[in-house]
Amino acid sequence: GFAAAMKLMKWYPLLTLPMFIFMGYVLSESKIADDLYKMFHVWMGGVRGGLAIGTIGLMVLISAMNGLSVAGMAIGATIALPELLKRGYDKRMVTGVIQAGSSLGILVPPSVVLVLYAMIARQPVGQLWLAGVIPGLMMAAMFILYIVIRCWKNPALGPALDAAERDIPMAEKLRLLRSGLLPLVIFAVMMVPFVNGWTSLVESSAIGAMSAFLAAVLKGRMTREVFENSVRNTLGITCMFMWIILAALAFGAVFDGLGAVKAIENLFTDRLGLNPWVILILMQLSFILMGTFLDDTAMLVIVAPLYVPLVGALGFDLIWYGILYTITCQIAYMTPPFGYNLFLMRAMAPPEISIQDIYRSIGPFVLVMFGALILVMVFPQLALWLPDYVYSN
Repeated sequence: GFAAAMKLMKWYPLLTLPMFIFMGYVLSESKIADDLYKMFHVWMGGVRGGLAIGTIGLMVLISAMNGLSVAGMAIGATIALPELLKRGYDKRMVTGVIQAGSSLGILVPPSVVLVLYAMIARQPVGQLWLAGVIPGLMMAAMFILYIVIRCWKNPALGPALDAAERDIPMAEKLRLLRSGLLPLVIFAVMMVPFVNGWTSLVESSAIGAMSAFLAAVLKGRMTREVFENSVRNTLGITCMFMWIILAALAFGAVFDGLGAVKAIENLFTDRLGLNPWVILILMQLSFILMGTFLDDTAMLVIVAPLYVPLVGALGFDLIWYGILYTITCQIAYMTPPFGYNLFLMRAMAPPEISIQDIYRSIGPFVLVMFGALILVMVFPQLALWLPDYVYSN
């Protein structure tokens, strides 16, 4: 265990962790991310459910800048939620939208959870991030399709903005479009060189962090307070994740020493005679059960050192399994009665939204996520095609 911990400290891709966390906090603390919501508000508000659809788009872009679901939840609850309620959107609809959208933060790259999984499973971070792109966008599209259908059948759930609010000069719309696209440009500047093989993953993460810093400086928003908060939060979260990884490696060393993985494999396959797919489904169900009272990092520490070698021994692809694990975490986050996101939403929501409203809001979105999970299980190429394509070229 000690040797594994020392080896981890020398693992070069580990530098991506503080870089991406810093980038996300700079964009969040400097309020650059706020411009995204204004852009979606102006351009999408004229259709039924448009602001809810725009909120999902906002969450995808926030996820692409931060890698943590908490950041999307905080921005959605403080910026989008009051605006949606003020414009007559159904409170159950909007709380479900924000919770579901923010959960994409751990699937869409640069996902911090996938970095942690990569370290424990000893898989390439870049391949895991690329594997999360298509499932993440597919899930966002499924959320949007659900919103469109619900608001088409019941317009009261998400009314369009009235004519007075839609009457905005084109010059103002274009200004908001430019400012709202800035975070997207930062993401492109960071990821395009990596996907084309011009930079390594660590170099791309450094480009992203520096681009976010320069954007905040050029817009006059890099105050001393913003810088100090960004650095303090980055250091705190990075140190927390390091201890989590070390704990997981320690668990893994104990499991290896006791021969636990081989014993469990023999129990399931030889004694019980279970099919590998049945074992995989049982693992997913156990994640959902644990996720109702644990967060994703705690689950990684407790079961990933045991499950990951077992998945490999059963002949499944560990990159693909990383995406399955992450989607299952998303579902577990929002599964009553103790889902992590449910109570986070209650803490951030206004008083008129009760915990019962939050419980009722999440059912349809959890079903959509189960649909996405089944699709990725049945069609592994949804996760594996993009990393295979990029790395083969």
